[in-house]
Amino acid sequence: MGTTARTADRLLDAVQAGVTIYDLGRRLTAGMPQSPNHPAFGLTLPRRHGDMVRADGGSAANDLLVMGTHVGTHVDALAHVSQDGRLHGGADAAAAQVGGRFDELGVHTVAPMVRRGVLLDVPAALGVQSCEPGYEITPADLDAAVSRQGTPVGAGDVVLIRSGWGRLFDHEDRNQYIGKDSGVPGVGADGATWLAQRGVHAAGADTIAFECLPPGKGHSSLPAHRILLVEHGIYLIETMALEELARDEVHEFTFVMAPLPLYGATGSPVRPLAVISRG
Repeated sequence: MGTTARTADRLLDAVQAGVTIYDLGRRLTAGMPQSPNHPAFGLTLPRRHGDMVRADGGSAANDLLVMGTHVGTHVDALAHVSQDGRLHGGADAAAAQVGGRFDELGVHTVAPMVRRGVLLDVPAALGVQSCEPGYEITPADLDAAVSRQGTPVGAGDVVLIRSGWGRLFDHEDRNQYIGKDSGVPGVGADGATWLAQRGVHAAGADTIAFECLPPGKGHSSLPAHRILLVEHGIYLIETMALEELARDEVHEFTFVMAPLPLYGATGSPVRPLAVISRG
């Protein structure tokens, strides 16, 4: 039996022995909080049960889905952000989008991820329930989380940064989570550089914009996007559900995620999973 087959057997053995799965994706619903820069989620039933009934009494319903690719839990492709007219790798942004799609850096180029995942629980490291509105998570905060948890971040990892802001996602006032007036916690340029220096494959957060939004500024400046997407080719995953992982103190896990292969799109809805052995 070859090495590949033996590895596959070990992986299958681990799965059959039992795993616990944490769903890190948000439920997609009409009216959920989202960035105002993207088309909202909407779902209708063009055909309902009874509209057409077969001779044997069977009936089927179908759906029409309308939404932006950066709504709900989603991944940013490298085509999503440009700086001074250039995409990651130096490609001309205007030329790359001729034809209405990104052939080279679209989300269809993002390979499915099965990688080591690390949750950096920043509020736990700071001794608080949640970071304050507009709080910038610093490299010192990230180091503190790593030290407290004993989970060093390495090349190729997917790093998920909990700010505690995700607790507001289901708030009756959706503007609480959006946080335009209050500001939203997250990493800034220094935190993004910390991640890039460690060679992470992707980084995620429990907020819409991933990075720190000062009060009243909204999405007017996104330096972490520039550093991670444009300068270093590191994917971003936004609007994640991280409270269960934090509650159970699961800081290291197998991270599984696959974007929809939307040819030429700048992002995709995703349903990421954190998987751990029950043993």
